[in-house]
Amino acid sequence: MLAAVIEGPGAVVVRDTAPPRAAELALVRVTRAGICGTDRALAADGIAASPPRVLGHEMTGRVEVPAPGAAVPAGTPVVVNPAAFCGACRECRRGLPNLCARGGLLGRDLDGCFAEYVAVPESLLHPLPEGITADEAALLQVLSTCVHAQPSAAADSAVVLGLGVAGLLHVQLLRDRGVPAIVGVTRAAWKRDLALASGASVVVAPDDAAAAVAEATGGRGADVVIECAGAAGTLAQAIRLAGPAATVIMFGTARVADGLPVYAAYLAELMIRCPRASRPGDFDTAIRLCAERRVALAPLITGRYPLGEVAQALAASARPEHLKIVLDVAAR
Repeated sequence: MLAAVIEGPGAVVVRDTAPPRAAELALVRVTRAGICGTDRALAADGIAASPPRVLGHEMTGRVEVPAPGAAVPAGTPVVVNPAAFCGACRECRRGLPNLCARGGLLGRDLDGCFAEYVAVPESLLHPLPEGITADEAALLQVLSTCVHAQPSAAADSAVVLGLGVAGLLHVQLLRDRGVPAIVGVTRAAWKRDLALASGASVVVAPDDAAAAVAEATGGRGADVVIECAGAAGTLAQAIRLAGPAATVIMFGTARVADGLPVYAAYLAELMIRCPRASRPGDFDTAIRLCAERRVALAPLITGRYPLGEVAQALAASARPEHLKIVLDVAAR
């Protein structure tokens, strides 16, 4: 089969490889695979993925060969949860498989989905109802992480810092929850109309965020602030934009965040949430939201490439004029 393989730092090669051995696993024929910043980082570093390693963790496809005694038959369209889990450890038994210490991520710890086939445990498969397109399904993994990140408590106001794919999905989820005041923050002027169509009440540049949030909340600060840029500066700004007892969500996963206004967080008694990946139930919710047309996924795709052009796709995904790049694995 054809696969995109990390062979070392900065070396991703598309070549013929042996198909994965299914054994007790389900064999899935990949149709679409999404590209994200994690893929670019793994491709550039090389070492973290223990090469040779098939790259990719956002995918949809159809079951080619079911797992033994399977509940998901051949031909079923599925989205695959890329966060493998053991099902037996303390975290898994507590309903936290996303924190499983024995688990791993497809495309980093296990061979991923930038390939014609991938073999995974049936527990990672989520069947798709009719009406969800392959393009939409390619974004369901990202949507599931946004579902997992957002608190279920009622909110009168929210801010989303950074309006890439995840930020725009967060805006849609906030709108679906009925949050009346949603402030989007981005440096990219071209994303304004898309963010407003997604449900934002107002979209401003970072320098104008404080004034916009003050106006939207009567000076109180926002009830929920979601940081999607993954930078120390935007995380600090998120804390400053939050109101008393607000929730700040570190969705962008900044690795280093020096200079945070921690005393401001203390004064406001903020809840700072650091969500990781998603759980099986989050996938089910994401699928339902898409099937019921409560979120729009396909408009976030701004480029498609065949598997053989994965290097070009990775490069395009880093350019600021793009949102989501997908690999059409079925294309030749």
